[in-house]
Amino acid sequence: MRGADRRGWDGLQAISFDFGNTLVPVRHEELRGVVEETGRRIVERCGPFTLEAFLAVWAEERARQFAEDVPEFREVEIPQRLVRVLARLRGFPAPPAGRRWDDVAAAERSTPEEVDWATHVYSRQFVERVSVPDNVGPMLGRLAGRFRLGVLSNWPLAATIDRYLEAAGWRSALSAVVVSQRVGVIKPHPGIFRAAEEALGVAPGAILHVGDDWAADIIGAKQAGWRAAYLRAPRGASPLPESEPDDSVTPDLGLASLMDLEAALGGGVA
Repeated sequence: MRGADRRGWDGLQAISFDFGNTLVPVRHEELRGVVEETGRRIVERCGPFTLEAFLAVWAEERARQFAEDVPEFREVEIPQRLVRVLARLRGFPAPPAGRRWDDVAAAERSTPEEVDWATHVYSRQFVERVSVPDNVGPMLGRLAGRFRLGVLSNWPLAATIDRYLEAAGWRSALSAVVVSQRVGVIKPHPGIFRAAEEALGVAPGAILHVGDDWAADIIGAKQAGWRAAYLRAPRGASPLPESEPDDSVTPDLGLASLMDLEAALGGGVA
């Protein structure tokens, strides 16, 4: 795949970026630290149960959400996971394989205040523990002088992205932040791309989406009538979902690094 394709970019008005592993590398050790510290605080406030038990149930319910929700283009939401985890840790039986959770009944084993608090702890831990790349902010600042910029991401908690962008100092460069949890569907569903078009105020063919997940980002963008840049960065250190390229669509641009984007668009710094 090409690294810097300098074909004409006439008519390009906006660029959207995926969040995890495109703008922000999310590594195993950082996300593990987020979950472990969240678990410690939940154990202290909501026990008696052990951290080991929390982590085991969290992993099982995370896997269950991905298996059930992603094929139906639904986001895997953190508050829902916390309700289920607390219910199990307090004696509510998990449903057998192939059967859905009774979330109403599960919610009787926790209070809304507990779930809201735990959700906030998880979100804050992510912002505090996941490193901010030094070179992304300056790049966004330069690109914002040429294009409308946005974040278009599948993410289980939109408030986490909001807080991260503010803490990183990137929010002022962005015209829109569109997150699956708010929209109600995940990429590659066309609904989330339509929501981003409205937020950016730009027609489909004038938007370039940059992302690292082939199915969500590249197939989704091309099927929505957008341009697409595929970031083929090493993924072994990340726990986030990914999919392999196929020949169903052709990206407009291939990138070995996000920092190659400006040069590929005919700009950047020497």
